[in-house]
Amino acid sequence: MTSFQGAAGLRFWLIAVAAVVGVFVTASLGRWQLSRAAEKESLQATLDARAVMPAVSDAELVGANTPVGPMPHALVHRMVVLQGRWLPAHTVYLDNRQMQGRPGFFVLTPLQLSGQEGVVLVQRGWAPRNFQDRTQLPPVQTPEGSVRVEGRVALAPSRLYEFKRGGDSAQGSSRIRQNLDLAAFRAETGLALADLTVLQTGRDDTVGDGLQRDWPVVGAGVDKHYGYAFQWFGLSGLIALLYVWFQIVRRFIRPRRQPAA
Repeated sequence: MTSFQGAAGLRFWLIAVAAVVGVFVTASLGRWQLSRAAEKESLQATLDARAVMPAVSDAELVGANTPVGPMPHALVHRMVVLQGRWLPAHTVYLDNRQMQGRPGFFVLTPLQLSGQEGVVLVQRGWAPRNFQDRTQLPPVQTPEGSVRVEGRVALAPSRLYEFKRGGDSAQGSSRIRQNLDLAAFRAETGLALADLTVLQTGRDDTVGDGLQRDWPVVGAGVDKHYGYAFQWFGLSGLIALLYVWFQIVRRFIRPRRQPAA
């Protein structure tokens, strides 16, 4: 009887310790998600403020390359209006990029800015690919002469996983690439590329190049962190509730349900 009571007591305390640890861990994760939400709210406020700021000039965009120029990240997501001419000989097609769930290419073309040596790589839009002939390039209308490009400042295109590193530059051997590194592309082309790119905006019927530009809405993703926090706090409360019910409440009500002798 004594050994049975000792085993029951040990099990009781083991379950109690496990419950306390579970409540502590899940509550800590919930608090961490709340802190992440606060950080993202601050980031979202910054993004919203930049969206209504005056458009970045081409001098500011190119000046981000210099030590005395503005910090590059301070210009990201701001609107920009550029004047220049396309350099279609250096157009690159980034493969395996999706828009509205469809796979295809992101089309990137350098823009030689008017009146200066600076060049900005413009992410012009998305085009579908030919799945019968994967080497065939989609038709893209690139006007000659001076053009006006509206968009927002962006970092370099996001990288996708690739089996062979270094294939993104490929010494210009192919216009179809998996990734594009700005420094490598600058060395490959010899162009005075800015450290930032421009995500071109505008409908096809106004730009007239046959590309789609349904870019994702810029957002910090605050709601998902509140959702995760709710789940963690809910799990923490569930652990506490189950412990109280099975280890405390049932221990008191069980003897009352025993049949009388």
